[in-house]
Amino acid sequence: MITSVLVANRAEIACRVFRTCRSLGIDTVAVHSDPDAGALHVREADAAVRLPGAAPADTYLRGDLIVRAALAAGADAVHPGYGFLSENADFARAVTDAGLTWIGPPPKAIEAMASKTRAKELMAAAGVPLLDPVDPATATPSDLPLLLKAAAGGGGRGMRVVRDLAALPGELAAATAEARSAFGDGEVFAEPYVERGRHVEVQVLADAHGTVWALGTRDCSLQRRHQKVVEEAPAPGLAPALRETLHTAAVAAATAVGYVGAGTVEFLVAGDRAYFLEMNTRLQVEHPVTEAVFGLDLVALQLRVAEGAALPPAPPAASGHAVEARLYAEDPARDWSPQTGVLHALELPAGLRVDAGYAAGDTIGVHYDAMLAKVIAHAPTRDEAVRKLAHALARARVHGPVTNRELLVRSLRHPDFTAGRLDTGFYERNLDGLTAPAPGEAEAAVAAALAAAARRGGRFGGFRNVPSQPQSARYGGHEVRYRSTRGGGWTVVSHPHLHVVDVTPELVRLADDGVVRAWEVAAYGDGTVHVTTPGTAHRLAEHPRFTDPAERTAPGSLLAPMPGTVVRVADVAPGDRVAAGQPLVWLEAMKMEHRVTAPASGTLAALHAAPGHQVEVGALLAVVEEETEE
Repeated sequence: MITSVLVANRAEIACRVFRTCRSLGIDTVAVHSDPDAGALHVREADAAVRLPGAAPADTYLRGDLIVRAALAAGADAVHPGYGFLSENADFARAVTDAGLTWIGPPPKAIEAMASKTRAKELMAAAGVPLLDPVDPATATPSDLPLLLKAAAGGGGRGMRVVRDLAALPGELAAATAEARSAFGDGEVFAEPYVERGRHVEVQVLADAHGTVWALGTRDCSLQRRHQKVVEEAPAPGLAPALRETLHTAAVAAATAVGYVGAGTVEFLVAGDRAYFLEMNTRLQVEHPVTEAVFGLDLVALQLRVAEGAALPPAPPAASGHAVEARLYAEDPARDWSPQTGVLHALELPAGLRVDAGYAAGDTIGVHYDAMLAKVIAHAPTRDEAVRKLAHALARARVHGPVTNRELLVRSLRHPDFTAGRLDTGFYERNLDGLTAPAPGEAEAAVAAALAAAARRGGRFGGFRNVPSQPQSARYGGHEVRYRSTRGGGWTVVSHPHLHVVDVTPELVRLADDGVVRAWEVAAYGDGTVHVTTPGTAHRLAEHPRFTDPAERTAPGSLLAPMPGTVVRVADVAPGDRVAAGQPLVWLEAMKMEHRVTAPASGTLAALHAAPGHQVEVGALLAVVEEETEE
């Protein structure tokens, strides 16, 4: 029997595993890097062990330190979570060699699926349907578009879509470099890119006695940068025959490698055909939707399987529909750029499952993934589950850095999504509309200004026969002019259509054409103000928290758009000519790679970046002297 589990991971997944361990009477041990010393998963564990350093390579990717931590803390089992070392066969062996129980599949199964190219060979032999590979060296226009993928790892790293043969060599080099940086393995392969394909996967669970469950399907087609954003179970709109094909192929895949534990077999679905993509030999981020539909605790089952227990011959019957949205600290309107800072509030309505990695008061840093929480709704039908989740997210209090909350709400309410017309190009087609400014920002600015006036003590000066001069404030690009009235009320001079019903430092009630709405106002010391009314939320600032560095630097300066690590620089030197839009520096922040491009065609005057450099937002990376006409 397992008595104490160390989770070789952090944030949300560590908290998730700890929750099940507590319910089963199992002690918990956390590991943490220096930036995570006060993190939520550390606070929730029974014991915690420091991994000195900040970078993943020095901390969460150091299997030797983690095994040593487990032994020191008296743990008798290790759960890898997802990411980091969760699909590392050598780490799994090190755990078992130390006399600890590995809560995951056999190392040989991990190795068999670790290389996507080797996995495809195994699946072909097992009769699992596949896309035919394409040799980049002999690719022709008829092979386009192509998808380049890293053979090792996942999460969209090392992945590129190529639509022009002339771009293939450069994209191949870029994918190889990114794969080598992320996984230590630069192998990349190519296969046909299926336009408007769906990403559908099957959850499998196997024991050591020969039983393999296929726990339904999940649709994970809504993705940004090949990383999932919204997932649901079961995958909607699949014909019964296609579902059966997916289940059969998933069980065949698991059986072919002698799989034990929880895993996921991923497929690309085009029309009525399915093609094997890869197998994730671990628990998936989106596992809660399967748990909700089948009424299971997959982590508890992982633990029981690791203890040697046998599964029943068949899984329980599925019931209802579940949808999950990943809440990220990122700005979708700015190329999904990750955001940092203090999370002042994270509150969601009751009736949903929330798997969070952060709590109010925590600081979101630059070193790791930007996911704050997963929010899951379960209902008897898909329509009800989608409506329930959208409604809850629209009314959530998420105060602090910019998040993708509004994008999630709009995605769930988009006609294509509600109708089940899903494919991986959803955000590429619809992003502009999904990131347009939210309605009601002017009213929110008025509420922010009046609440601020109330916080300062209400009326300005005593009674006067002549009306006072309007006070002025600017929030989110809106100038608000207002004055106090003789009766102790307020008049909004700049927005005369608004009638002020009531004002307190935290709540402002405004009437517009006879309709009264209450605006909740929360102001924080960092200069941000969050203004919400049911269904709408705005993040405003009286003065920008960070002025645009481009406004105070010389033309042609390339500035870091976010804090991060320089992972690559272009093969150029000062004096070389560069073209507008040409990538010059690649930054990695929160598990995503971002390109910093030349602002104009001209001559590279200076290059201040080098691989490995840590940079802050606004740091000068390079200078391009723009070409001028004579």
